[in-house]
Amino acid sequence: MPPSERSVPFVDLDIKEANHASFQGEFGSTRTAGTLDPCPAKPASLRGRLKVNVNIVPNMNETTRENLDVRLGGKWRPPNCTARQKVAIVIPFRDREEHLQQLLSHLHPILQRQQLDYGVYVVEQYGNGTFNKAMLMNIAYVLALTEDDFRCFIFHDVDLLSEDDRNLYTCADRPKHLSVAVNTLKYRLPYDDIFGGVVALSADQFRRVNGFSNLYWGWGSEDDDMSRRVRMSGWKIVRPPAHIARFKMIPHKKRQPAAAK
Repeated sequence: MPPSERSVPFVDLDIKEANHASFQGEFGSTRTAGTLDPCPAKPASLRGRLKVNVNIVPNMNETTRENLDVRLGGKWRPPNCTARQKVAIVIPFRDREEHLQQLLSHLHPILQRQQLDYGVYVVEQYGNGTFNKAMLMNIAYVLALTEDDFRCFIFHDVDLLSEDDRNLYTCADRPKHLSVAVNTLKYRLPYDDIFGGVVALSADQFRRVNGFSNLYWGWGSEDDDMSRRVRMSGWKIVRPPAHIARFKMIPHKKRQPAAAK
């Protein structure tokens, strides 16, 4: 099958030294929902607590074969009902190919059981320059909106796997922190204002806080800055119950932290 006809489980946004961006891949057209009824708020297909093995690394070909209904560019929508939200999943990424394979293999089935109209955007920084995660997420937000009318954005670390599909990848009336309980943190919040890992902001919320700060070079600190932006905008962070909002972290070596600002 020629490449133009194969399913691709994500859109790859190539970021050259975090300063220039270009779309890679092809994109499907937006379907008119017609007379389909809205999908249920709590789909019957949800399984609840999931068994997550962080040591299994599928290859991308396996992930593609297991998700033949996913359209080019990592797009999927429920065939029998109208999704309640149109969601862009943004995954900032660098030098963690195995983690990306694990996340995509794990995440696509969850999003489909949640009956979301979604697209997956992997935004990657190339070159040897210092990593700027926040800038990648800002670029992905802007470019994703040129492709579709996404109303909800999930910013997702590449090394976190959800342990419960009842933790919905959707936005709320306030910014939402989905990765409340992470195994490496003993399934507890390390501090009250944490807003990193996996977070959800509507398109309007993201505009209101003016996105992430581009000033943080290295790994970390941009999430605490975003937490301050959320609170300064008058919002209190929403968190699902900890027994549902559970994640396992794929083991990895610690990277150099960002300089404090």
